[in-house]
Parts: sequence; structure tokens; C-alpha cells
Amino acid sequence: MDAVIQTIQYWPLGSVITAGGLVVALGVISPRILSDQKKKSPKHLRTVPAIPGVPVLGNLLQLKEKKPHKTFLNWVEKYGPIYSVKTGASTMVVLNSTDLAKEAMVDKYSSISSRKLSRSLTMLTHDKSIVAMSDYGDFHKTVKRNILTSVLGANAQKQHRIHRDVLIENVCSELYAVLEKYPEEAVNLREYFQAELFRLALKQGIGKDVESVFVEELGSTISREMMLKYLVSDCMEGAIDVDWRDFFPYLRWIPNPGFVKKIQQIQFNRDVVVKALINDQRKRIATGEAIYCLLDYLLSEKQTLTEKQLQMSVWEEIIETSDTTVVTTEWAMYELAKDPERQDKLFREVQSVCGSGKVTEDKLRQLPYLTAIFHETLRKHGPVPIVPLRYVHEDVELGGYYVPAGTEIAINIYACNMEKGVWESPTEWKPERFLEGRYDQNDLFKTMAFGAGKRSCAGALQAMTISCLTIARLVQEFEWRLKDGEEENVATVGLTSYKLHPLLANIKPRN
Repeated sequence: MDAVIQTIQYWPLGSVITAGGLVVALGVISPRILSDQKKKSPKHLRTVPAIPGVPVLGNLLQLKEKKPHKTFLNWVEKYGPIYSVKTGASTMVVLNSTDLAKEAMVDKYSSISSRKLSRSLTMLTHDKSIVAMSDYGDFHKTVKRNILTSVLGANAQKQHRIHRDVLIENVCSELYAVLEKYPEEAVNLREYFQAELFRLALKQGIGKDVESVFVEELGSTISREMMLKYLVSDCMEGAIDVDWRDFFPYLRWIPNPGFVKKIQQIQFNRDVVVKALINDQRKRIATGEAIYCLLDYLLSEKQTLTEKQLQMSVWEEIIETSDTTVVTTEWAMYELAKDPERQDKLFREVQSVCGSGKVTEDKLRQLPYLTAIFHETLRKHGPVPIVPLRYVHEDVELGGYYVPAGTEIAINIYACNMEKGVWESPTEWKPERFLEGRYDQNDLFKTMAFGAGKRSCAGALQAMTISCLTIARLVQEFEWRLKDGEEENVATVGLTSYKLHPLLANIKPRN
């Protein structure tokens, strides 16, 4: 059993990942085995090709390098863009092309829309009490409508623009300050950017950027930095933790107390901090002070949400705003910092549109090369390598193959964005490919990074706005060069595109 557990730890199938402001996850796979396909499949449809594996473990040993999305892509050459993979007691069908992904997410969505979560995600989401992890239905529609109305929709984004302006001004000011104090040292962009994103998340979620909050259950007042830890960092770490019993449900009776205790502690800390933040703002609301934010909207609308669902809605806005935009922005700055010519090209474009004035959101539509940089970064470094697994609840045809009810579907976005028939030289970071007239510059869904169909990313508009404005201002204000040795520092965290180590760059003011 120890050998099995050690193998499983290499591939966090229960991993959590984000895009454009949304958390997504790979969950537990249904125990139905696809060996039943032959006797159930219609005569005119083929059964999905299976990747050969070993008894009991299936293909787990072949996925131990922690990057299954890359292994899945390698298998395309031999087995084609659709095949089945066995992981312990479970089997899933993997889709590795854009056409297959769109067929599953759009055309056949009515047959493929439910979620199955890992044990850690089930605990941390209070059994699907957030938009990203809920099954498609009345609850999902209600909560998504709430966040679009108060935070992520076009009208809401206009209301919150002042907060985004403050975010970018603060990031630039902090970089100038650290540069003045330590002119020879490389800067850690993530340190300042994520802190400001968290402040933005608090303003949009509860109405105020609070410095600290007293948490009765912890018996102490915690700082903003500790809030970030409890509400974001610890939760992301817990969500990618793996309970080996997820792979072998028939062994769920075996205790795993270390795992359970860790997730329960993360859940407790998160819950009591969110509760304290909401209760503090309820006092504000009781005095008649209203602020345009998610919490005020939920309370004023007298939603049918339970208290726990309300808390989870607020937490979801905070964690998703605080985390995922970091991934795309940091990778974009990495690529620009190692490519002076493209960085200068972007700088010249900004200067031609803005002159001596600072770039603002109003100017973003006039900066096609900036838009191309954003989409190319999403394509190569998409925050969500694999779409959260979906559960087939009725027999369906995918790519000309029969897929029975009870199957889990994994959509390999990484493979879609590396598809040789769609992208020329897909391993290269080449923003110019988005200026060749094949794509609408205003289309957020050029790549599969924001998903498609009814579950497409609700935070796409905010993610693009924040990331593009930040990239443009950082290049407008500073020259960026990678610190020596940083070009090879491309390792990522688990089944995500999150840089394992923060980007370190030497910067110099333009003026």
C-alpha cells in the first residue's frame, strides 16, 4: 500500500487551478469502468481507445511526473486526440483537441454538465457551495447571476474601475520605492501584485480593504497578510492535496487522519475569518452606510442563500480575484523580460497611443499588440491545463466514439493550445500570431483558456482588463530584464501553470 500511495502523490488528480478569476478542479472519477462499452455501445460507433496500463494502478505509473497534461499530449501522436485512461479503480476519457473540447463543452453540454469532486474539494467547498464547483442548475445560475450583477458583469466592472486604478498605481509606486531603496536588487513582482489584488478582492467582495479583523474563534486579531494566508494561500495548498482513497474508493474505510485533520483546519480557519469579515460589514450596513459590493448586494436582495452559502459566495470572489490573474500577468512579464525586442515593440505601441500620459483602461482597445500578448500568454501558459472533470449522465457520442453514462471527461486545454494543426510552432511564445487576421481582437475566447459554453469563465472580462492594464503600465514605467539564471526557472506547481518560484527581474525606470 505504501508503494501505491507514493505513486499517487506524484499526480494530484484532485488539483485546484484558475483562470480569469475562477477556481476549477479535477475531482474524483466515477468507478464505472469503460470495459462495459462494447456490450452497450451502438453498433455504428466505436469504443474509445484505451491507453495500456498495469493491473490495479492502471496508468498511474505513467503519470508520475506530475504533469499529466503533457503526458496526455504525448499520447496523442500514438492514440489520437481521444482515449481513455485508468487511474486506480477509475477510468476517464481525455479530449485533446479544440474541436472535441467544443463538442463536449457546447454541443453535448446537456449530457456532460455535472461535477465529481475530490475529498479535499468536497470539504473546502462545503459540498459544491460555490459557482466553480457546483453542478449546473438553479443554485449555479443564481450564484453566478449574483456575482455578475455585483462584481464581474460589464456594468459592475464600471463601478469597480476606481479600485482597479488604485491597484495599478499602488503596484507601480511600490516598485519605484523598492527600486530607490535597493537599486541593484531584482524585484519580486508577485509580492506586490498579489497583495494589491487581495485588496481589490476585499473591496469588491465586502466593500472595504480592511487592515485587520478580530476573529472570536481564534481569539485574536489577524492582519491583512494573515487573511491572505487563511483565505487564499492555505486554501489553494489544501485543494491540491491528495487523499489516496480518491483513487481507490473501495478502500475508503481505511483511515487517513493526517489528511483529514489538515483540510479540516484549513476549512475552519477560512470559515471563521470570512464570518468575522461579514459580521464586521453587517455593522456598517446597519448604520445605513451602503457600498457597491457583492456582500451588500446579497444582503439587500434578501437572497434565498443560507448563511453558509452566503459566506462561501463572498469567499469565492476573494480567492478567485486574488489568485488567478497573477499567473497570466507574471508569465507575460517573464516572456517580455527575456525578449527585449518584443518588449520595446509593446512600449512603442503604448507610447504611440498614450504619448506622455499613463495608459488607462479606455486605451486598451487601441493596443492590439498588448491584446495579442495577453492571448498568447494564455495559450502557452494557460492557468488551467485541464478543465475540471465533467460527469457524463447520459450516453453520448464524442468525436464519433460511444461514451456511456457514468464516464468522467477530462478536457486537456494544454493539448488544445498546442495542437499542431491549429497553431504554427505551438511551443513558441509568438504574440504576432494573433495579429494575422484569424481572430477578432475583441474576442475573449480565442484560446480555450476561458472555457466555452454555459460554464465559460465569468471573470474573463476582469482578468483581461487587470492583466492587460498591469502589463502595459509596467512596460510603460520600467525596462524589464530577467535576473541571471531566471530564464531557466520555469517550474510550475503541481497540475497548474503557477510559477513554482516568483519571477525575479531587474527593472529600470523609463524616464
